Amino acid sequence: MIDLKPACDRMVELLARVTDDQLNLPTPCSEYSVADLIAHVDEATVGFTAMAGKSPDGQDVAQHVLALGKAWDEPSAWQGSTTAAGVELPNERWGKIALTEIVVHGWDLAKVLGQSFELPEETLRACYDHVAEFVPKAPLPELWGPRVDVAADAPLLDRIVAITGRDPSLTMG
Repeated sequence: MIDLKPACDRMVELLARVTDDQLNLPTPCSEYSVADLIAHVDEATVGFTAMAGKSPDGQDVAQHVLALGKAWDEPSAWQGSTTAAGVELPNERWGKIALTEIVVHGWDLAKVLGQSFELPEETLRACYDHVAEFVPKAPLPELWGPRVDVAADAPLLDRIVAITGRDPSLTMG
């Protein structure tokens, strides 16, 4: 079981900093503007919360993100398997994918806002272990860009985003 709450809490902090004039800005996730990225995160968190057997709290994306962290705090969320987008995976894998969504898109948003995206070592390690094994053989490889080369001893967050096709040295604006 992985604690998604630190990544969810950090994402909510970033969401609170987004201003209306930033909504049309591009993000490192090239197909999304800031508004599109927020909408994607909202949709993903609602779906992943449901996979954990819970209903998302509240009406806005921040409340949905927080509900995601709480939902996956239940040991039962990590049991069994679920089919989504035509792919059946163990719920343990879906929980790791949910973590990756929050970590990677949190990094995307932090880049746009010129903020850091600090997370506990154990959160980053869990995400890295997942993406290093899963992304190269993901059932939907089109969801990821080509891997970016980084040093083997680069910070964990840099290695995570590089595996998912993002350049850790990217500066926005």
